[in-house]
Formats: sequence, C-alpha cells, structure tokens
Amino acid sequence: MFTVVDFNNFWSPSGGGVRRYHLQKMAFYEQQSEVLSVFVMPDSSTYTEKKSDGLIIEHVEAFRFPGNWEYRFIWKQSQIRPILSKYKPDVIEVGSPYILPSMVRRAAKKICPGAALLSFWHADFPITYVERPVSNKLGAAVGSFCKKIAFGYARQEFKKYDGVQVSCKEVLERCDAYGLPKSHWIPLGCDIQMFSPQKRDEELVTRLKEGDPHRLTIFFPHRFCEEKGIELLLDAYDILANKLNSEPALILAGTGPYLHQVQEAAQSHPHIQYAGFIKSIDEMARYYASVDLGLALSGWETFGLSILESMACGNAQIGANSGAAAEHVKESNAGTILQTRTPQALADAIIELYHSDLTQKKTNARKYAEKFSWSDCFKRQLTLYKEISKQKGNSHD
Repeated sequence: MFTVVDFNNFWSPSGGGVRRYHLQKMAFYEQQSEVLSVFVMPDSSTYTEKKSDGLIIEHVEAFRFPGNWEYRFIWKQSQIRPILSKYKPDVIEVGSPYILPSMVRRAAKKICPGAALLSFWHADFPITYVERPVSNKLGAAVGSFCKKIAFGYARQEFKKYDGVQVSCKEVLERCDAYGLPKSHWIPLGCDIQMFSPQKRDEELVTRLKEGDPHRLTIFFPHRFCEEKGIELLLDAYDILANKLNSEPALILAGTGPYLHQVQEAAQSHPHIQYAGFIKSIDEMARYYASVDLGLALSGWETFGLSILESMACGNAQIGANSGAAAEHVKESNAGTILQTRTPQALADAIIELYHSDLTQKKTNARKYAEKFSWSDCFKRQLTLYKEISKQKGNSHD
C-alpha cells in the first residue's frame, strides 16, 4: 500500500492553520482504502491509534515547551526511527523546519532510502520570525542579513529533499529565489458548506449591535501576537470609535502572548468581547457569518486558512499588503489592502471598506472562497506524492 508519513512539530491542540490542515488531511485519508496516511503527533505519551485502513495516528511522547505554548518537539532518532521502520513509507512529509528535517533525513537514509522527502512550508520563518523582528530592533540591514542566514539554515535542513510544498505564490517565488528544493504550489482548502453566509445568526447579530443597527461588528479569531496584528487592532479601536461616533463590536477569540492586553481591553470597553478559544468549527462559522467584515492583518501568512473561512462566510476583508492576505484580497476584489501598518491607517481602511459597496465585496468574497476545497487540495497533493515517488524509482502500479 502506498504509504505517507507526516512529521510536524508545528502541530498544537490549540493551533490554527497547521492544526486545521492536519485535521482535514486526516479526515480525507480516513475515507481512503488504497493509501495509508500516518500522522506522527507530538504528545504526552506514546501509543498507536488506528482510525481506519487509510489513517493511523502515531502518538509520540515529546518535550513540551514551557509557558502558554502547547507545542511539543520531536527531534530524537529514538522518536523517528521506530516509525520509519514500522511503515517503510513511500513519502515522508516534514512540516516544520527546526532540526526535525535533517533528523528525519538521516533516519530515512538508513531505514527507507527510497522514500521521497517533501517539506511543507507552513511558516515563512526567515521573514516572519527572523527578518521582521530583527529589523524592528536593529534596523533593516541587519534584518536582511539575518534573513539570508535563516534561508541558508533552511537550505541545510532541507538538503537532499525532493521538494517544498507552498500555498502562497509570493512565498513560492521567494523559496525558489533562495535556493530551496523545487517548490510546488499546493493551495489549501476551505469547507464552504460549513463556512457559509447561511450560518448567520440573527440573534447574535442583534446582541452584538446592541440597539444600534449601524454599529460595526468585527470578529478576530487569530493568535494574540504582534504578527497577527492584535496590538495594531487594539491601538486602532479608540480611533475607530471616535471616527464612527459609535464603539464597534469587536469579538476576540484565541490565545497568545497578548492575552492579558485582550482581557484588559474587554474589561475597559463594553463592546469588546473576549470569547476564549473557540474549538467548535460550527461556532467559528456562526461568528464569521454574523459580523460585517474580517481582518487579515498578518503580512506573513503562507495561505491564511482563517481568511478563506471568513470570506466563505461572506466577509469582505482588510488585508495586509504582502503574503497570502494580500494575494486573497487582490485576486478576489473583496476588500481593501492596508498599505501602512499603523493604527490610524487601519482605522481609516476599516471605515473605507465599511462605507464602500460592501454587499458586492461580500459576494466577491464568497465566490472566491468557493474556488478552494480540501478534497482538491489533497487530491492534488497525492498526485504530487506519487509523481515524486515514481521519480525516486518506486512503483505502485
């Protein structure tokens, strides 16, 4: 049986896009009978969970990062080799770039040297986690230098890999430019049945408007960190309220380093609500479909699942001026690009979008989201797996 093994230290029980990718991928393969997908899940203990003939979850005891993080780190050969020996996969996918890719490559060389090695570029870390914060602290020149070092590290980690899967065209071009293994565009998906304007809850709309039918309503279900724009949004809130002569209803859902600031904002503003971490997909869809517009403020998204889900619910978007956010907003004609990352510029952009032909932009958003499906994503990916595996000399005909 054609077998694929997934390793990813970016998996987290409360994660966002990476967690959704793996949950959808597992759901896809659980219904398959001719392909076996094995997801290696970093966990608190080691055991095997067989979900179906097409899906097995191998739970592997792994180190948990301290603090509010729920990430665990697989890196030892003793964690990797037993999995590869057990399944002798045709394809191995590694979704995180730190240490794990080279450790998997070394184990595979000894145990299953014919396996195709692929990465998935879930995080554009040389830009997001290296260049941007270094530039903010030490200047653009130092940031650019550190970015080059980070891409050099990525080339070393993914050395001798057979390809890199990327979901954003801008990021794909950058990976190619910095000499990573050949890039392949694999756009992710969106459950357009679950995320739909039909999920609109009029009782929730009425509660959020609180007697003012013109009150702007916004749902922000992103990680509370600077990268996602939470600080920018909180700083823009009072400016926005003054310009609109009415406090917008802002629902914040999630967790992260800025959780304390979010909770403080919710306590000091009657129309800011902290909804906690929403695990229910149906509840997420209900909120998305019941507000006026969405915010995609991270300029470093590699696909932006939450952006597509918001758009599928009929939300026009304020998009960052780079990355997947810009790509989605520009290609859909369903929103406004935030050209300058300042609270004033964000407030102005929100007002501009809110006072535009919002009905048409909402329609555009839904039509654009309908182009993406998880089924198409994984069928396209499986075709890539088989093509590269065949190039390595493996045959399952």
